[in-house]
Amino acid sequence: MKLKPLALAALTLAAAAGAQAQSSVTLFGVVDASLVRMSSDTNSVTGLSSGGQSSSRLGFRGVEDLGGGLKAGFWLEGGLATDNGTAAGFRFDRRSTVSISGGFGEVRLGRDKSPAYLNIETFDPFGDSGVGGNNGANMVGSASSAAGTPEGSAPKRTSNGLNYLLPEMGGFYGQLQYALGEQPSNQVNKRMGNSLALRAGYANGPLNVAVAFGETRGGVATASSVDYKASNVGVSYSFGVVKPMALFATERGAGRRVDMFTLGATVPLGVGELRASYVNFKRKDVNNADSQKFAIGYGHNLSKRTQLYATVARISNDRAATRGLAVSSSSLGSPTIGAGNDVTGYEFGVRHIF
Repeated sequence: MKLKPLALAALTLAAAAGAQAQSSVTLFGVVDASLVRMSSDTNSVTGLSSGGQSSSRLGFRGVEDLGGGLKAGFWLEGGLATDNGTAAGFRFDRRSTVSISGGFGEVRLGRDKSPAYLNIETFDPFGDSGVGGNNGANMVGSASSAAGTPEGSAPKRTSNGLNYLLPEMGGFYGQLQYALGEQPSNQVNKRMGNSLALRAGYANGPLNVAVAFGETRGGVATASSVDYKASNVGVSYSFGVVKPMALFATERGAGRRVDMFTLGATVPLGVGELRASYVNFKRKDVNNADSQKFAIGYGHNLSKRTQLYATVARISNDRAATRGLAVSSSSLGSPTIGAGNDVTGYEFGVRHIF
């Protein structure tokens, strides 16, 4: 009789150990810092950036096996500013999701990347990061200039999202997302801030091709709405010695339209990778406001987790264009860019993944 409590305790511990064996939680992140210099025809800015190769971040992700082919998961990821250490206001602003997945695919709730944006970074040799990135999000307007939108005309991420992702289907993949603007039902523009996005593609062996579409409702609460629409298509093919890629993206809304074409390639070189791209921006609503961008860079792998990198980029603006370069920094400003000014950027940095 005295052995029963011991036996019960042993069974409890065994059950707990079994449950823990079916769950996992991972701490992960990227710490990236670079020295950047950007110059226009009139002035220049020099400083540190946080994310010239990959945006700095800290995150936690986990999965639990529920049995019967079902899994529960979570992903919490926030951006870091390596250049100035401003993590005091740390938020899980990059991703905060909870999900259920199985043979039917995955249902994911929370803040996540927009499916319409994924092609922008996937088919850019620089992953839309640093001075070399194509900067292909929110081409029509940011949150301040695309009124009523939470984060711009074609944002990288959306909050309050309902997502469905296809299961494994022989190389075919897809995602559907609907994000809620959470406006009151008696408001005139009651769907202000709502967005819809979808992506479908095929990846098998060296080939990857995908198409995506997104629509975000803006405007003002007391008047008619303004819809901002974005669509893109990208393709890449790895020949082993070189991986060329191409992307076409277009955005329109509020009487404005911007088209972007990216042609690039990555080349394995030594223990690293050479990256190069050409990007052409065309304003369809304004004359003589087009821009062309050339970028070339190299990443040297010191290990599987640590890389040294360098990038040079230059933008040539038509006489009515003021397009500049983008960096990941909350404190580094951009040089003043007058209409028709050209802009040159240099970036040297180190990235560590854990």
